[in-house]
Order: sequence, then structure tokens, then C-alpha cells
Amino acid sequence: MKTRLKELRAREGINQTQLAKLARISRQTVSLIEREEFVPSLLIAVRIARIFDEPIEDIFLFEEDE
Repeated sequence: MKTRLKELRAREGINQTQLAKLARISRQTVSLIEREEFVPSLLIAVRIARIFDEPIEDIFLFEEDE
């Protein structure tokens, strides 16, 4: 799964720690998601989508072969 999380954070001017606090997850989880080493749960994905006011599918890009 690809993600635009880092790009969106840069656009909004927030760091990993700030995003983690808003999404109620750890900074390490944000880092793992950005490095595409962790697939977030639906609950986390929804929280992140609401923070950036973006559809989930525009943040987390799923490949057909995944």
C-alpha cells in the first residue's frame, strides 16, 4: 500500500508527533505508515483522513495485486 501521508503533513506544516497526537496513535506508528511498513486499521485511516479532510482512498493508495 502506498501512502501520501508525508506529502499531506508537509502541505499542512505538521510533524509526525503532531499528527500522532491528533490521530491518537504513536509517532512510531506514523513513521511506520509513512515508510509503508505498516497498514493502518480502518479506524486509524478514518481519523487521518478526517484530519486532512481527504478521502481515505486519496491518502492510502491500494494496488490491485496487494
